[in-house]
Amino acid sequence: MKEIVKPLTKSRFKLGLECPNKLYFTDNSGYANKKIEDPFLEALAKGGFQVEALARLSYPSGKFVDAANYEYDKAFNDTKKAFEQENICLFEAAFASENLFVRTDIVDKKGSNVKLVEVKAKSYDPLESYTFVGKKGGMAGGWKAYLFDLAFQKYVAQKAFPDFKFTAFLMLADKTKPALVDGLNQMFRIHKDTDTRKEIEMRIASLEEIGGTVLCEVNVDDLVNGIISGHYEGLAGYSFEETVDFLRKHWLDKTFADWPAKHSVCKNCEFKASEKEKANGLLSGFEFCFRKHYRLNDKDFEKPFILEIWDCKDGSLLESGILHMELLTPQDLKIKPEPGKISRTERQWLQAEKAVSGDNTPYILKDELKAEMATWKFPLHFIDFETSAVALPFKKGRKPYEQTAFQFSHHAVYEDGTIGHKTEFINGNPGEFPNFEFARALKNALEKDEGSIFRFADHENTIINAIIKQLNDSNEADKVELIEFLKTISHSTRNSADSWKGERDMIDLRKIVLNYYYNPLTKGSNSLKYILPAILNTGSFLKNRYSKPISEINLSSKNFPDDHVWLKEENGTVVNPYQLLPKLFEEWDANKIEETLSDLETVADGGAALTAYSKLQFTDMSADERNELQKSLLKYCELDTLAMVMLYEHLKYDFLL
Repeated sequence: MKEIVKPLTKSRFKLGLECPNKLYFTDNSGYANKKIEDPFLEALAKGGFQVEALARLSYPSGKFVDAANYEYDKAFNDTKKAFEQENICLFEAAFASENLFVRTDIVDKKGSNVKLVEVKAKSYDPLESYTFVGKKGGMAGGWKAYLFDLAFQKYVAQKAFPDFKFTAFLMLADKTKPALVDGLNQMFRIHKDTDTRKEIEMRIASLEEIGGTVLCEVNVDDLVNGIISGHYEGLAGYSFEETVDFLRKHWLDKTFADWPAKHSVCKNCEFKASEKEKANGLLSGFEFCFRKHYRLNDKDFEKPFILEIWDCKDGSLLESGILHMELLTPQDLKIKPEPGKISRTERQWLQAEKAVSGDNTPYILKDELKAEMATWKFPLHFIDFETSAVALPFKKGRKPYEQTAFQFSHHAVYEDGTIGHKTEFINGNPGEFPNFEFARALKNALEKDEGSIFRFADHENTIINAIIKQLNDSNEADKVELIEFLKTISHSTRNSADSWKGERDMIDLRKIVLNYYYNPLTKGSNSLKYILPAILNTGSFLKNRYSKPISEINLSSKNFPDDHVWLKEENGTVVNPYQLLPKLFEEWDANKIEETLSDLETVADGGAALTAYSKLQFTDMSADERNELQKSLLKYCELDTLAMVMLYEHLKYDFLL
């Protein structure tokens, strides 16, 4: 076979399917790439490695095609040699044809019939009727990338071996299958390694040891054939084969595709470079695209783009050549006011107006916010949950991606201004399902008064709904009492078995912000991680209060020393407090750190918290490391609820008093 030099692989095909322009940047280390450094995506990827390891146990006779990532010829030749056998099962089998190259997770050959099995750490409910294709016949958006990936694999495999019949399957996490043993997740131990296959240390050798799998195989061959035959569009205006040809040509020729901008893709482009990254010599693929396609210059990139506007999904604006906020009119955003609040479209126009004029002063509906606050009852309770939902459950009887609530933090604000970090809960004990103890601790923390309870966004309400369902299905002696309490502080979601709205239903601070307040320093984001530094750099109240040590503030903390200062400035700008969280093991010497299992530097975001909880499930973790991880999680979660308190104080003391 003729030597293949950097063919169009399935990962490049998937990237090109998102946007052909990305192929130009993907193998060039000179361009910034945010997906490489995203801790949450990294946590998901590691979960995928675990699922792949479990999937391989369903094929105990399988053998690896042992070739490195870029050994294309060796991988394909080894696969061809193995295919000379009548029956053979291969892991990471390789197929190549016409400068196309794929490796398939599991290939099971029986005579001339070959199963292609793509393993995905994605949940699947066999009881749902319209998983892959909607009622109107269109492919479900959340599945397109997976199905086109598998179609590409079958397309290349069929070209490589035209005399064989290939059938395409997905192996997925079955949401209806409970784990039959404790600690299933930790039987596939993750370690750092340059070879992803070696990242997983297998603690079991067969499915019999765990009573069976929580995965299922789904035959999607008809859908895959429909993709290959052109029934489902690949790139806009292109059939599947035309898409393959287009991407292959630009990849091999190393040419820039100059594909038209698409709002949803460009808004979230991973090849944008921050000013810090540019200062460190990295290039912006986003800027390269827009310079080429729209003939922009340096000054154009100093202007705010419409892509930055919050919740703006109108792709026609870019198509019509409206790139910058300064070109927008109220008619473009179809502004529709709503009485008593900042409407979604008014908020978008506020953002554009203030960005264009360089106005960083907040906008607030004072009277409306004051009326809202007048309905709140002291003491005010601020709650944040940390949760985990993994493909391979930690506990027997739990199902893939079932919610696990392992931690909460709780601050209280009293009418006299006193602030206390009142209660907290954490359970990282391996093999324990913490949700019911979590519910009991939450009840104990909040049932002593009728004060208003606050969350930020929908997550906490979603988790409470999940725990109510789990309690209903349980044999817990106090489940009726717990469910009654949980319903008083929540409301039912559309997936709930019955309907309710509690008399102390948690107030969503995010909605308070959306309805009454806009801060230009957030640049349109309504994440608490962005709102916190924005409000600290805006009002005088928080600067004056939190630039002092905890001991000098009317505030208590369960995890930080009395001399801790929350607010620090660098070059006149307040540093985001999340960046000031202490690093793990900072008081340990190098040898002690090296002896531990953890590779986390700090717990400062949701992805790191999820990873930290997974590590706490290691039964052989040392007491020192377990304690260190839990201390870090407690500090991170405490800051989450303190940030909510700070937001409340900012709105009240900087604007209403």
